[in-house]
Amino acid sequence: MTGLVDRFGRTGFAALSSLIWAVPMAAWAGSADLSPIDQTAYPWIALAIGLAMLVVWIVLLTRLRRIPVAQRERRYDMRQMSRSERRWTLGVIAFGTGLIAWLNGAATVDWAPLTKAIGNGKVGPMLLAFALAAWLIVMVAGIWFSWRRASAAFQKRLHGAARV
Repeated sequence: MTGLVDRFGRTGFAALSSLIWAVPMAAWAGSADLSPIDQTAYPWIALAIGLAMLVVWIVLLTRLRRIPVAQRERRYDMRQMSRSERRWTLGVIAFGTGLIAWLNGAATVDWAPLTKAIGNGKVGPMLLAFALAAWLIVMVAGIWFSWRRASAAFQKRLHGAARV
């Protein structure tokens, strides 16, 4: 744990380690939608695992202050980030959240009515399919563009710190 905190900083470690509870919670949300239809899905097990891991994560965060961290430039340390870097990192997070929402919807929706309506030549469902495809393209492009700008801002901060 000390090695991860030293590598990513406290903020980066907190964000990375949040996956231990976020993934089971996402599984719970997806299986809760399918549970009434598919009786093999057990959403309450995923919820219990997610809540237990949330408690573990909170305990990890309470112990995070005690871990010594060497002073150096870190990519995901909020206190070290420039304003531009914070803004573009927030963009990566926002577009990433939009992509995850799209994937969650795509995984839990029954596509048969939409594909049947598109096959029948209905305009509304075609527009919906186009909007969904556009959403996916915008989210992926937004992640790519924001990541590049955040990386450039980090490199600028890194080279600026080397001169001081």
